[in-house]
Amino acid sequence: MRTTVGIIGAGPAGLLLARLLHNAGIDSVVLESRDRAYVEHRQRAGILEQGTVDVLRAAGAAERMDRDGLPHDGIELRYDRKRHRVDFPGLTGGRSVMVYAQTEVCKDLIALQLKDGGPLLFEAEALAVEGADTDTPRVRFRHEGREDVLECEYVVGCDGFWGVARKAVPAELTQVFERTYPFAWLGILADVPPSHGELVYARHDRGFALLSMRSPSVSRLYLQVPAGTDAESWGDEGIWDELERRFETDDDWKLERGPITQKSVTPMRSYVHEPMRYGLLFLAGDAAHIVPPTGAKGLNLAVGDVVTFARALAYQRETGSAERLDAYSETCLRRVWQAERFSYDMTSLLHRAPDATAFEDRMQLARLERIAGSRAAETDLAEGYTGFPFG
Repeated sequence: MRTTVGIIGAGPAGLLLARLLHNAGIDSVVLESRDRAYVEHRQRAGILEQGTVDVLRAAGAAERMDRDGLPHDGIELRYDRKRHRVDFPGLTGGRSVMVYAQTEVCKDLIALQLKDGGPLLFEAEALAVEGADTDTPRVRFRHEGREDVLECEYVVGCDGFWGVARKAVPAELTQVFERTYPFAWLGILADVPPSHGELVYARHDRGFALLSMRSPSVSRLYLQVPAGTDAESWGDEGIWDELERRFETDDDWKLERGPITQKSVTPMRSYVHEPMRYGLLFLAGDAAHIVPPTGAKGLNLAVGDVVTFARALAYQRETGSAERLDAYSETCLRRVWQAERFSYDMTSLLHRAPDATAFEDRMQLARLERIAGSRAAETDLAEGYTGFPFG
């Protein structure tokens, strides 16, 4: 097989890149190791930044999002039994976010790709990226029981942290920056309408809690738990009791309970791989960087990467200049590190470390009071949450 851009991974990054390239008249092939059902049902992120929403609309992939997504103009911070709402549009000149699950984004992009895009091969396992430092990179893969080779002009690795793309970058050229946190998130899906119209981020002496949602009838909630926790070690009533404690306020707000349909534990880590380019191989999304989920940045960072690549390749086709492709890693990493900073700040602001001291507890409360009492501090949070500019 031969194509212009070989894309490894059919998550939101790889699928959106294929759509952007199709709209620019550039052919691609997408290789995905899992089957379609898995891709369309794996639970991941659910918050789309303003820039991501704008890109999906411009790409013609927003019909269901605009119909079924839940626009959010703010979040609520809870601490010391107090409530403070952060008004995104009022602080950012009109920017907001959209609650629309990654699974739905993938369904939309898969349908478009199968309808009028290039080849999208499910159960096509990428085995290796070869010749990335030559003019003829290729991806070796296995599909329908036999090995094949995809010859490309460019390879984009959207295959996640455990994929093969990053392994093609020589270790001697690589720098890795990472932090592992001593806590995790116990996440649940529950068949109950959300107890609040916007996301609630709660800092509590017992640990962090987050009230989110997937739809008007399905709630998504999280509890900070020790790293390595087994989700099944928590009973349903115990989860609701703990959520109730951590969301407590001095008014009459009430947490609504319902049947829990799914439990999972998400580890917390920060990770950046530099560079994000080697020869004609470009890394995007979790293949290059991971953020703790507190800042809702993972999917949105991946979108920023593929938008940067697609624009750079289109520019090269129009002008003959590879200047923007050559700057891909540097351009993406500026945004990546700002998102890493924001996610780290949100995580350290709201989570209680296992060895936290009384001084550190007071510092968290002082930071939250500063956000609640200073428009400048509140604006910095709102700008970070609604998203940093692409490119």
